Amino acid sequence: MISSAVRDLYTATIGIECHVQLKTKTKLFSAAANDAREAAPNTLISHIDVGLPGALPVLNKEAVHLAAKSAFALGTTPQPFSYFERKHYFYPDLPMGYQISQLAHPIVVGGQVVIDIDGEQQTVRINRVQMESDAGKSVHPTGKDYSLVDLNRAGTPLLEIVSEADMHSAAAGKAYSKELYLLMRYADVSDCNLYYGNMRFDVNVSVSKTDEYGTRTETKNLNSFRAVEKTIEYEIDRQIEALERGETIIQETRGWSDAKQKTFSMRTKENADDYRYMPDPDLPPIVLKDDYIAAVAAEMPVLPPEWRSRLAQLGLDRPQTDTLLEAEVENENVTYLPLIEAELDDQAFAKALANWLVNLEIPLRRSDTELATISQTERTHLYRAVYELIQANKLSSTNAKTVITDLLTNGTTDDVANYATDKGLIQESDEGAIREIVRQVLADNEKAASDVRNGEMKAIGFLTGQVMKLSQGKANPALAQQLIKQELGL
Repeated sequence: MISSAVRDLYTATIGIECHVQLKTKTKLFSAAANDAREAAPNTLISHIDVGLPGALPVLNKEAVHLAAKSAFALGTTPQPFSYFERKHYFYPDLPMGYQISQLAHPIVVGGQVVIDIDGEQQTVRINRVQMESDAGKSVHPTGKDYSLVDLNRAGTPLLEIVSEADMHSAAAGKAYSKELYLLMRYADVSDCNLYYGNMRFDVNVSVSKTDEYGTRTETKNLNSFRAVEKTIEYEIDRQIEALERGETIIQETRGWSDAKQKTFSMRTKENADDYRYMPDPDLPPIVLKDDYIAAVAAEMPVLPPEWRSRLAQLGLDRPQTDTLLEAEVENENVTYLPLIEAELDDQAFAKALANWLVNLEIPLRRSDTELATISQTERTHLYRAVYELIQANKLSSTNAKTVITDLLTNGTTDDVANYATDKGLIQESDEGAIREIVRQVLADNEKAASDVRNGEMKAIGFLTGQVMKLSQGKANPALAQQLIKQELGL
């Protein structure tokens, strides 16, 4: 382990390339289906995907549309002119011997992603976004001395989003990856399902004691935000330790072992020259007219930065807002943000609603608990009714959670107040009735009462608890404490 003093001598520099699978019905250049999640190997292929001689690619129009949307999600606009190139390399899962990609003139140039690190905003610039077709997949059966090739993924439409090397910590890398995920999901560019590889990260890391960049390594195909974070942490420490021993960092491609929590060497890193890029002669350039670009801009939905701005007036902290943003895209049948937005005129209720969604409903939906099918109108009615009972001092915050959980699980009711009454959850706010209970508690607990009289205010919590116990949890605790002080002459 290196010491923090040694680590502080080095500056880490991090750039991330992210491959995002576009949510088209068919592949980028063929009519084969694009969803290979449950398909048997080599069943979603065409003569184009397997590189048969004479096969001519035809560009998927919807892929261009989604790529244009990604530009606006990244705070820029798509390029009016772009074209495809052939990136040559030889691997068993690339039957054409080249990948169709973009380099000199990609469909998106520039843009940015704003991230939050410990309450401070940082901007990560985007170098470019290029469209490309994915390669197939090599499968290595356990215990066998051979590999198999599955070409279902060959030709899948991808965006490769390339950041500038603007990040300098593992926390920044993780925050960037998560924010990029949210931007692509809200723009409806991709399903971004990390488990199925709809979004994969290649992390470039270098360390240096000077203003010049060190030699970088690239760790490929990371499929979780935690893996991005842990890879960066490991690579920073590994490279510093090697340099401190007098070794030289090799520019190479590495992999990540989740089981061992470490990276491992795969091959030396190629440079762009090694790929022999050339314009693809079978594909004409992409030319986007001004009215097309304007139409894409007009259809863009509300994105995470705008949602954060809208919710800022409620005083929610960043983790609460991020929980809402993430949950909004987890289940297409359940909404959270529009529910809150509709109530922003009543900020007190809107904030209470947001807290209940973050702390109750969202955890319930993420657990194995089976919830009733409830419309947005019914959910609003439930939360509003509970809020009004609290405001009327008829429901404690603890019992409010019970009511919400019960009704989300079992289905809403037209009369939430009657439901809470039937369940014995309505708290007693009748001063006379509670005063009688307070007097009984003081008589039964003379020492605690004496302690309070003598300034030991911690004991008042005990006495309040006894009132709640004697009233079977129905007494208003604030009123009970107030009456205790009155009866003790405080």
